Amino acid sequence: MNFGICNLSIVPLRFEPSDRSEMISQLLYGELFTILEKQEKWNKIKLLYDGYEGWVDNKQFLAISEDKYLKFTQKETCYSTDLVDFINTQNKQLLPICLGSSLHTIDVLQHTFEGNFVTEKQSKSNLIETALLYLNTPYLWGGKTPFGIDCSGFTQMVYQLNGFQLLRDASQQATQGEVLSFIEEAEPGDLAFFDNEEGIITHVGIILENNHIIHASGKVRIDILDQSGIFNTDLKKHTHTLRVIKRMV
Repeated sequence: MNFGICNLSIVPLRFEPSDRSEMISQLLYGELFTILEKQEKWNKIKLLYDGYEGWVDNKQFLAISEDKYLKFTQKETCYSTDLVDFINTQNKQLLPICLGSSLHTIDVLQHTFEGNFVTEKQSKSNLIETALLYLNTPYLWGGKTPFGIDCSGFTQMVYQLNGFQLLRDASQQATQGEVLSFIEEAEPGDLAFFDNEEGIITHVGIILENNHIIHASGKVRIDILDQSGIFNTDLKKHTHTLRVIKRMV
């Protein structure tokens, strides 16, 4: 089996091996993965963190040995905590990285970092502080950064930065955690999931105090949450139908 690491700031993960294919997620600096299939210009990969699969351009990652891969799977996680920071590369160039980049794999890239980071699991109350860092981030299908993010990428990154693991898609995240029977039982940091007319879960957000929710819809925004769902304060109407509330922490 072959292995790789993301050695660039942000790399698209695509549904098919083509630049024109849909971006289904992103790799951030330092992410590890296994290579499932090799083609001339593309590799199909499986991310170590959440098991998500997709295609990456062969020019946008660095192949590593199994020994190095296993070494870094055993290291304590470490993530950058500023919206934007810089890595110092081998040839003394600066490489910009964004919030949530993996730094525990920096040794294999022979890079250095002098910025702020987090290594330990944080308290549940810190989830909201982290979520607010993404406020007004534009919505981007498949995005995971402060420059563009989707609803489940937002919840996953907020939880990841606090030491808690979520799967990638909203429907996958909805299989995790403990179901709450009533909205009144929810605490700040719990997740609310929403479905479409077919009953498929398509949206997720993080519950705040006083019946509000922060979620990515057009941008990362704060709206009212009630028994029916999300009431968009700009549009003055409900935009998402509540399906279930779950406690992950």
